[in-house]
Amino acid sequence: MASVISTIAIIVAIIGLIYLAYCGVSIILVAPLLAVVASVGCGQPLIDILGKVYFVKAAEYIGKFFPVFLFGAVFAKLMEEGGLASSIASKISKVLGAKRAVLAVIIGCGILTYGGLSVFVVAFVMYPFGAVLFRKAGAPKRLLPAALWVGIFTFAMVALPGTPQTQNIIPTEFFGTSTWSGIGLGIFASACFIATGLLWIGYRIKKLNAAGEDYGVHANEGNLELDESSLPDWRISLIPLLIVIFFNIFLSNPFNWKFASSWQIPSLWAVSIATVLASIATLIIGRKNIFVKKSEGDRPKFIKIINGSAVSSGTAVFNVASGFAFGCVVTSVVGFVVIQDLLMKLSSNGNPLWSAVLTTNITGGITGSASSGITIALSKFGQMWKDMAVARGISLDAFHRIITLAGAGIDPAPQCGALVTMFGICGLSHKESYFDLLMIMLLKFAVPYLCVILYLVTGIV
Repeated sequence: MASVISTIAIIVAIIGLIYLAYCGVSIILVAPLLAVVASVGCGQPLIDILGKVYFVKAAEYIGKFFPVFLFGAVFAKLMEEGGLASSIASKISKVLGAKRAVLAVIIGCGILTYGGLSVFVVAFVMYPFGAVLFRKAGAPKRLLPAALWVGIFTFAMVALPGTPQTQNIIPTEFFGTSTWSGIGLGIFASACFIATGLLWIGYRIKKLNAAGEDYGVHANEGNLELDESSLPDWRISLIPLLIVIFFNIFLSNPFNWKFASSWQIPSLWAVSIATVLASIATLIIGRKNIFVKKSEGDRPKFIKIINGSAVSSGTAVFNVASGFAFGCVVTSVVGFVVIQDLLMKLSSNGNPLWSAVLTTNITGGITGSASSGITIALSKFGQMWKDMAVARGISLDAFHRIITLAGAGIDPAPQCGALVTMFGICGLSHKESYFDLLMIMLLKFAVPYLCVILYLVTGIV
């Protein structure tokens, strides 16, 4: 009876989180409250649930990943304010042109994301360029969030080998792998993600255009044609992104070069150090826009940039940590035991890769966050999966890549903080744009499963 009550409480809590997030209520506030709801019927004091599970797990996540969020946010903001990110995005848009608006948005977002910029800043930077291209091409604006999502939150975030995003770093802490694990699987998955986005959004543009819908008129949308006279050269602007990639490889030594073994450090810190060095390069390249004499309140613009980005990194990591901690509570109560037993049975009776994909999909859907879903799944089952993989001769590099892909399977749930933020940037609502994101989510849901089949059939890693 207790397990039935607990299961019902879990369902109510998840629905409540989805609804309140949909309404725009901060997950930092509602997640601990709904964690209490999820713990009803579990037989543990509610104070213990908060004090010994929720806040402990939130602190663990922040303690481990805050450096990536902090230094990444500062670097991203410097790239934005220095004009480097806009310069790169503008060049991509000019090369591909308005007729290839969707491809231009996807590639532009992908390059900036792979270069180490915060996914939120990439959305801010690429929105005006995407809006201009969509308007010139006559593509309905409501499809723009879908194009941005494919470019930012799929292949560049979890699939491309070496991507410095958090989702690709987390498995390295559990498996001892590197951010470059699963190169073959990552390239295959990237092609699938890009093809999915291009085909679906292209189909929707034709269908909506045939019905008489074009970009449309949108209130409070100002002049999107950006002044490019103050932007640095796009080739020079690429230097900080190349620094992130180079030092990520140089310091983490994913290929186990003997000459580099003496300085090899964990991937998490390799990325953090790389972004600090890239930030220094960004300060030099974008100095004309960053080191202006005065700003509002007589405070130097540079100080405002680093202060603001540091504060925003705290908000970002607390948002993700809140979803992670909520998921930890859900997966710790008695009502989740039934699901856990089924997942463990699936692992023990078959290939653990199938269990890993399904479990990570579930935890990602509960939290509305790829990074939280990956972390919870690995915290709960990671050691078991690792032991089984070693015993069965399954490559941990393949395991790494497939789990990251699964984390992005159903992460754009309605309560996803990144999703709500993106709609706000575009000036659109769930009602206007969520259908196309939902369809892309359903299509890309199959990608990690296809990668498991590819690995089992061909052995490619």
